[in-house]
Amino acid sequence: MMISEKMCDKLNEQLAVEFAASHAYLAMTCEFERLGLKILATRFIEQHNEEREHAMKILHYIQEVGGDVTVGAIPKPRTDFADAKAIVQAALESEENVTRSINDLVGLAEAENDYATRSFLNWFVDEQVEEVSSMNSLLALVRLAGENMLQVESRVRHEMMAKG
Repeated sequence: MMISEKMCDKLNEQLAVEFAASHAYLAMTCEFERLGLKILATRFIEQHNEEREHAMKILHYIQEVGGDVTVGAIPKPRTDFADAKAIVQAALESEENVTRSINDLVGLAEAENDYATRSFLNWFVDEQVEEVSSMNSLLALVRLAGENMLQVESRVRHEMMAKG
């Protein structure tokens, strides 16, 4: 195996973190649907898919370096949101949690002089900057809109169309 057992264990833990984030975004998508906010639901199903892709990147890396993949249990996601703002706040907190977890992995890779894993994790570090920034921006927009979530829907639709 090209990585330490400890690193393999921590990567398997991160695999569960990414799948849990994906699962949480799926639950949030359902809440947006329930609220009639179809554009936000679409945006969050994209996030669900992205988090799943992140998990799969980690899974493939573990296999590539000769580690054993352990697919752990993921907790039931929260569904008791008061409103759209609470959903976005929870998404931001989730992204901050994922960021801390990635940073811990980077620290371990550096402590072990595991340059291959450190290099692999660079993509995740950069991705988390984007993810946290995106959720911060969305939360600011939701706060600015107040009760007028249709403005948020319109703005998010415009941003999604601009991305292609």
